[in-house]
Amino acid sequence: MSKKILIVDDEKDILELLDYHLLKEGYKTMKASNGKEAILIAKDFLPDLVLLDLMMPEMDGIETCIEFREDKLLKDTIIAILTARAEDYSQIAGLNAGADDYINKPIKPRVLISRIKALLRRTDSKVSSESNEELEIDIEKYVAILKGEEMLLPKKEFELLALLFSKPGKVFTRDVILARVWGDDIIVGDRTIDVHIRKLREKIGSQYIKTVKGVGYKLKL
Repeated sequence: MSKKILIVDDEKDILELLDYHLLKEGYKTMKASNGKEAILIAKDFLPDLVLLDLMMPEMDGIETCIEFREDKLLKDTIIAILTARAEDYSQIAGLNAGADDYINKPIKPRVLISRIKALLRRTDSKVSSESNEELEIDIEKYVAILKGEEMLLPKKEFELLALLFSKPGKVFTRDVILARVWGDDIIVGDRTIDVHIRKLREKIGSQYIKTVKGVGYKLKL
């Protein structure tokens, strides 16, 4: 079944360009020119992913993203913010509002399609929950459960743990971790991964996450 994508942007040329390339890839699409219209369309269309412009009149991308996350029907929709801004604060604001990723304008079609496929794969590869006797993760609730106690983890820490948990024993290279958790266009270094691994070990115990020197990390259950 074709995935459904809602494109939200107040610039008609961008709407038509994105719509053209997404239809060409076989996606089903709908378009909206502002946040309020996007919410109304989404409740009927129920998109798998939303491409959401940051700067729009009436209701901007941040407000729209918050509305999605507060709606029971739409709260789990994948949201990628489109922003022409290069400032870190606009990207951070979008992610803090609940967006899953951001894509900088001007948009390169090949990069766009690659990022969309990566976001959809990330969701498709997840199951509702995974567990062993002591450690469990609930994808729907975004919580980790250690020995019966729920732990609320920051978004990236949880996604990193969920990635490792998706295939216990498999070694995930640093490049794969960066692409799957942070996205190809977000510039972070190895130090960022190390910091998140250290924080996870402090919270769940060092026995679960193993370092494979010079390669990456794996989950040992």
